[in-house]
Amino acid sequence: MENRIDSTVEMGEITKEIRDQHKGFSEWNSKVTKQDHQPIVKIMIDGRDKNAVDIYGGRLPMLVYMAREKRPQWPHNFKAGAMNTLIRVSSEISNAPFILNLDCDMYVNDADTIQEALCFFLDEKRGHEISFVQFSQNYDNITKNDLYGCTLSVINNVELPGIDGYGATPYCGSGCFHRRESLCGKIYSKDYTKERNIEDKNNTNKTVNELEVASKILASYNFEKETQWGGKMGLIYGCSSEDFITGLAIQCRGWKSHYYNPNRKAFLGVAPITLNDVLIQQKRWSEGMFQIFLSKYCPFIYGHGKIKLGAQMGYCIYLLWVPFSLPTLYYVIVPPLCLLHGISMFPQVKSLWFLPFAYVIVARNACSIAEALSCGDTLKAWWNWQQMWVIRWTTAHFFAFINTVVRQLGLSETTFAITGKVVTEDVLKRYEQEIIEFGSSTIMFTIIATLAMLNFFSLIGGIKKIVLDLELKVLDQLILQLSLNLLLVMLNIPVYQALFIRNDKGRIPSSILFKSIVLASLACLMPII
Repeated sequence: MENRIDSTVEMGEITKEIRDQHKGFSEWNSKVTKQDHQPIVKIMIDGRDKNAVDIYGGRLPMLVYMAREKRPQWPHNFKAGAMNTLIRVSSEISNAPFILNLDCDMYVNDADTIQEALCFFLDEKRGHEISFVQFSQNYDNITKNDLYGCTLSVINNVELPGIDGYGATPYCGSGCFHRRESLCGKIYSKDYTKERNIEDKNNTNKTVNELEVASKILASYNFEKETQWGGKMGLIYGCSSEDFITGLAIQCRGWKSHYYNPNRKAFLGVAPITLNDVLIQQKRWSEGMFQIFLSKYCPFIYGHGKIKLGAQMGYCIYLLWVPFSLPTLYYVIVPPLCLLHGISMFPQVKSLWFLPFAYVIVARNACSIAEALSCGDTLKAWWNWQQMWVIRWTTAHFFAFINTVVRQLGLSETTFAITGKVVTEDVLKRYEQEIIEFGSSTIMFTIIATLAMLNFFSLIGGIKKIVLDLELKVLDQLILQLSLNLLLVMLNIPVYQALFIRNDKGRIPSSILFKSIVLASLACLMPII
């Protein structure tokens, strides 16, 4: 298959032999492009056919290939647009009451998952309230110490179960079972019964060709144009975090959601294995969530009186990732520069005001370590998460903040950046050895390297000032800043290694090394008033 695909791409056309073998290719003519084509729907396996069996004789389900209509002059609304088209086409073919949403890079890890999800929907006491059941997000390519902090184990095992207690688990975009009615805009009411009346479309009596023709109409742009799809029906348009905003809208219509994290993971996917891909993914997620906070769908406004206060606050933990980048940048830049110039920012050790700072530092880290270890993480994994926390908040989330502000001013439109998942053998080898993959000259890496060099220069300068003064008073005034600066330098050890020691392709390029030294030096030479 790979060879046939490569040869087809090289020739720029599909051979007559393949066209004759697969009738679906007949619609892909020379005028069709990725962003300009008619709706295409082909039923590859007809589950009603008794001959549609696997090698063990088991019946195969219906398999449908769909490509929704796309035109350059029409907005296609990214993933949300694709999901809404799938919802409509599936209603024509099966109209099943429940829908599983699963990303293409994830697979089912437990054969009992569907039965377990149905237990929530069909529960006699609360099942009729449930709109969707969200399973935890897990990956099968995580290293022992979770190099990039992608498992989000504390979120999966502590935070989301807590939000679930308010009946408002967020919809996370994949690994989620939906009740079709709620996803299509139905408002929950107390007199809603579990006995769902499914409209009989006699689809079982339709031929494959009739189903395909009817489905193409539903996959066309004109069918959706000037309707409630993307607003009150289906996934909501206009936000790159269409999952979060859609889940919130469903809950505000009276429905409940449930979070389920079984011991045997229901679904497994592929986490990004380069730092650049991690940051692109984080930027997309955080930017979309901050858009929600600034829109009419802000949980404190849109959800007021509709969902509980605890649920509103739970949502905002994630919706406010982006603005947290500003205080993070402050602590990474200002205290080190003040240390370099001998300016005290924190109370002296002998002052009673020192105790609140010491308490917050000790309590925060002790609680964080306890949570990580209780969730099965190693101490090294916790440390890796601290490194990624600083890197993500000073780069991906900061750029997401800038992009969101620019978009709110009407100077740009929503874009959708795809996270890369295809890697070379040497990149995979370094990932398995838990070596951070830099290897490109993006502006994010320039910021990472510059901040690392700034903290290194400040630490050397601060130690020099304390040693030369030989006064205990100076050390007493600067001990907190010195400790913070030392911690930041320790967190940046992988960055220093990538700048000065490593020789592999995943190191930080020399051009960034030069720029970071110049920029950090200029920052250190600037006077601080």
